[in-house]
Amino acid sequence: MVSVEKEMKVFDLEAASSMVKELRDEFLSGKTRSYEWRVTQLKNIIKMSEDREQDIVKALHSDLGKPEFESSIYEISMLKNACTLAIKKLKQWMKPEKVKTSLTSFPSSAEIVSEPLGVVLVISPWNYPFLLSIEPVVGAIAAGNAVVLKPSEIAPATSSLLAKLVGEYLDNSLIRVVEGAVAETSALLEQKWDKIFYTGNSRIGRIVMAAAAKHLTPVLLELGGKCPAVVDSSTNLKVAARRIVAGKWGCNNGQTCVAVDYILTTKDVALKLVDALKHELEGFYGKNQLESKDRSRIVNSNHFARLTKLLDEDKVSGKIVHGGERDKANLKIAPTILLDVPRDSLIMNEEIFGPLLPIFTVEKVENSFDVINSGTKPLAAYLFSDNKKLKEQFVMAVSAGGLLINDTIIHLTVDALPFGGVQESGMGAYHGKFSFDAFSHKKAVLYRSFAGDAPVRYPPYTNGKLKFMKALMSGSILGVICALFGWSKN
Repeated sequence: MVSVEKEMKVFDLEAASSMVKELRDEFLSGKTRSYEWRVTQLKNIIKMSEDREQDIVKALHSDLGKPEFESSIYEISMLKNACTLAIKKLKQWMKPEKVKTSLTSFPSSAEIVSEPLGVVLVISPWNYPFLLSIEPVVGAIAAGNAVVLKPSEIAPATSSLLAKLVGEYLDNSLIRVVEGAVAETSALLEQKWDKIFYTGNSRIGRIVMAAAAKHLTPVLLELGGKCPAVVDSSTNLKVAARRIVAGKWGCNNGQTCVAVDYILTTKDVALKLVDALKHELEGFYGKNQLESKDRSRIVNSNHFARLTKLLDEDKVSGKIVHGGERDKANLKIAPTILLDVPRDSLIMNEEIFGPLLPIFTVEKVENSFDVINSGTKPLAAYLFSDNKKLKEQFVMAVSAGGLLINDTIIHLTVDALPFGGVQESGMGAYHGKFSFDAFSHKKAVLYRSFAGDAPVRYPPYTNGKLKFMKALMSGSILGVICALFGWSKN
């Protein structure tokens, strides 16, 4: 009996191929194309989130030490909101979009039909292992696809729970979860998918793209990068500091792809900002911030060692102006602020993804834009300022996946905005209707009758036909009339 159970757990190339074939056969039956199937699955995700909220909270605490507040609000509630919106808007999203036709096809009508891509793969990360696993699946289901979800093995409790919950609440003939690590992911990437959605780092993103290229599979990559925050002297430092702290340490302890990675400000603002940040940190987490129960821990010992290396670099270790305390046994690092870190240090050149916040000073705040643009394009960039001209310059000069002025993180909650990166920080976008579109093929359809079959398009070609067709292609009604009567427009 034990050997049979072990055998069932093996997921190799053969198992992956067999699973994809089963899903493709089921998809081709047309089951996912119905509005009813899609809405039923979306409603079941909401039911799953409500029924098993405490199980989800416990799994997230086991994997990351997440406070219940963060788990309930930033993972479960945000997922339920995504489902609620999709259910509310789905009929509208599915409806063919009527578009205007041209003179060349007159008389005719046209529309754009959204059709599901087919069988898609979602590979999710460990930092928000519930939300960022299921939210892309919401878009895939809404668009009418069969889905395979591969959760991160770095968050094993949530991965195991997801496999169990999807098995209980969703249609397993079309929606599956595959657990595992490198071997299982590699087996999945060898298969032909109709789209791959990957959230994670750029190193693995390149591996995903290379695998997808073998089958010409489209990819949507949600990566990361060094997300900057520019702080201008005109800002309300108290509010700015509070919002930076909330978006950095209050969202998974900095282990967030859109967390502030470093701050750019002028020397005259820097010390005031440090004091404001310290004040807000103490208000949020008390005097002994290392022991606060309101922050997540570092996910594992490898990431703890990586962050320690950034802090212990010779040119950086003396720049700590707040925090720096560590508890290796419990994988905790206190909120840490560093001032005037060298630009060539590791901490200024690698994505931090943790509770460390370096401040880099510039002579003029406008110089910040050049610093940002000298690196790879971030997933998000933030500006704190009341200067209208500076805001306009920031929007025009800085290229990032998304921009937010006078706050951090919360642009993700606006479902009318696309969420995605650019270049190194990713490609493609989702959230709201963008999620539906990400997993849909926009099929062009033109309808014509047998009436109005003009001989001018057919051989034998004449000079008169040529003039008429040129006028028709230019879209000029006057030109068409002139061509019909052999007149010159001049």
